[in-house]
Amino acid sequence: MKKAFVKTENYARFAAGVKAVERRGAAEAGMMLVHGQPGYGKSHVVYRWAEEVGAVYLRANIDMTPKYFLVELCKALNIDGRGTAQQLFERCLRVLVERQCPIIIDEAEFTLSANAAVLEKIRDFSDRAEVTVVLIGMEQIQRSIARHKQISSRIAQVVEFGPCSAADVTLACKQLCEYELTPAMSAEVLRLSGGRMREVLNVLANVERVASTNGLSGPLDVPQFAGVALAHDWQSRTAKSVRA
Repeated sequence: MKKAFVKTENYARFAAGVKAVERRGAAEAGMMLVHGQPGYGKSHVVYRWAEEVGAVYLRANIDMTPKYFLVELCKALNIDGRGTAQQLFERCLRVLVERQCPIIIDEAEFTLSANAAVLEKIRDFSDRAEVTVVLIGMEQIQRSIARHKQISSRIAQVVEFGPCSAADVTLACKQLCEYELTPAMSAEVLRLSGGRMREVLNVLANVERVASTNGLSGPLDVPQFAGVALAHDWQSRTAKSVRA
């Protein structure tokens, strides 16, 4: 597989959402919510953006508390993580005000326990440092956050990640696969993957493996892979093969 970052339609929506948050009128409305089903590329896209802009990237855990979060934030900022929760908060706040780096919280569902105590702490940083905060979660997270008006009122943009389009998959095949694929084969990659970028990558890896093993050369077409299992349906636990 080639090393490249595919700018899908989900990426375009995310980038537009970020720009809208950055141009916001109310300084305290600096939060953005990214949600969608697993495998649609949420974490991959946002992590790539984090690398580009120097954002702080944290993954929430099921047992996370406000103090636990502050310690992890100190680690991400490369500052001293010793002291009381208040000391850690003030230390992190000074650095965030100075650096003005966005904060990204993946698996944000885990910040909602104990009446959203961790997310309230994140909101404090967003309000006082006036930095952009990106929350990443599953499709149900928007309803969960809506119960906390003090937080939901600060979410300026909501971006839902959906399945890859045919154009997305064609672009991924072109930029990532070591072999040229025909339009029909690209369409089969889309069908087998169910539009999940994670599965697109798995299917393309299997295409390359089969092509290499059998000495195939491009452009690769559907008849060369007829009946070959290139994907796996985790729900039914069955192989997904190329249609004849």
